[in-house]
Amino acid sequence: MTTPLSPVTLTGAIVSLVPLTAGDATKLADVGLEPVLWRLQPRQIRTPKEMQAYVDAALAEQRAGASLPFTITRRADGAVIGSTRYMDLALAHKRLEIGATWLTPGAQRSGANVEAKLLLLEYAFEQLAIRKVVLKTEVANVQSRTAIRALGATEEGIFRHHLLADDGRVRDMVYYGILASDWPEVRPRLESRLARGGRASFQQQPSGTRG
Repeated sequence: MTTPLSPVTLTGAIVSLVPLTAGDATKLADVGLEPVLWRLQPRQIRTPKEMQAYVDAALAEQRAGASLPFTITRRADGAVIGSTRYMDLALAHKRLEIGATWLTPGAQRSGANVEAKLLLLEYAFEQLAIRKVVLKTEVANVQSRTAIRALGATEEGIFRHHLLADDGRVRDMVYYGILASDWPEVRPRLESRLARGGRASFQQQPSGTRG
């Protein structure tokens, strides 16, 4: 599998993951300019203009075949509450990363993040036949590390002084992995946490709908 990933909508009980478009920047800025969201990220997003640049960069990566970004949309009211993406795609090796995930503070601890990860993992393993999903975060980001471990991911190592933030801050990164062989155990764990019925659905987008 070496062809670029096509946009797809992934739908659960709490959220839908909808292909990102340039027009989503305003909605993301409305909920995503809280400083706490970007404190341990490589780039601070403080203004609507910076959010537009963030979205434009994500879509440029998509056009280059390097990522597939989504908005996280709450199903109850249709509100955009964050963003996530498949990134660092290595499709020839059946590997990809789930990252660049953030939720507006009011939507955290609502089940939205758990379900978003379930949707992305299910699609990766069961539809794309991915063999390994990578997740990474900064060593100092205790909240993110706890959330990743709770998914059932295995910590694989720390890369010291691995990345630099835009302001020059050195970032030590910790990497985690979920293998296809782990998925039969990981999936029920996530479903149990959500305590919901029914299956997620996948709606392929027509060609030419990328932002």
